[in-house]
Amino acid sequence: MSKLDGRRVLITGGAQGIGLEMAIKFAGRGSSIVLGDLDEEKLVEATATIAALGVPAWGFPVDVTNPASIAAFKAQVDAEAGPIDVLVNNAGVVFGGPFTKTPLDDHFKTYEVNTLGVVAMTHAFLDDLVARPEAHLVNIASASGFIGLPYGSSYASSKWAAIGFSESIRAELNVEGHKHVHVTIVCPSYIGTGMFEGAEAPKATQILEPDFVAEKVVEAVEHNSVYVKEPWMVKITPLLRELLPTSLYDQISHLFGADTSMAHWTGRHGGAKPESAEQPASSDQPEAER
Repeated sequence: MSKLDGRRVLITGGAQGIGLEMAIKFAGRGSSIVLGDLDEEKLVEATATIAALGVPAWGFPVDVTNPASIAAFKAQVDAEAGPIDVLVNNAGVVFGGPFTKTPLDDHFKTYEVNTLGVVAMTHAFLDDLVARPEAHLVNIASASGFIGLPYGSSYASSKWAAIGFSESIRAELNVEGHKHVHVTIVCPSYIGTGMFEGAEAPKATQILEPDFVAEKVVEAVEHNSVYVKEPWMVKITPLLRELLPTSLYDQISHLFGADTSMAHWTGRHGGAKPESAEQPASSDQPEAER
């Protein structure tokens, strides 16, 4: 995107964590900010934080797993904020633990938010992006979208799906001649927002700072980069996975601790379920991802 000044950026799960960090970074470039989140109290606070930076800011509640909620949210955005130039699908959840010890509802909720939520929000807003002179779609995926993740199987596979969806939309936009709409797929390792409390970064890497990741995302939009992969190990993981025999790759993964990184995950509330099962889509709830 040639410039961000004056652009209108919509971020789901934007009331806290990496969502709010990205909002602050975009605002610093002069963008107007639209925040969507389920946590209405934090949404009010976050909107005020962005407005204090001197840019227009709006905050509207939305449940990305509910098409009716998305429709109402879009109507509010259209009426009060106007057409968006950048859509950041950031809302997500994570539930860690052995597969069969994790409730099936938690696995289903993971797909509803991390995969179907991204599809639903993109379906609602993509035509608006195409109608703009220049636009951008950002989908927050994960480094685990490239590999298997023990103790986070549904989370990782939901991010595999998000990557495949993003690549498909990117290709479809090109085929249809909408080359002015760019797609960025964000694939970081663990970010220190509290949602991955207890998880351990693979050896030779560290838990990423939200400020660092947020800056990388904004830079990627500015330069129309297709991927954000951080830290360094994530940049080479897809190549290693393709080139190495599976048995050797598994050995290397174990050597670096990647295959046990979620073994002691607790989340922000020590692995407890959210207070309301109807509020999973904030980007930084105890089980929420980024």
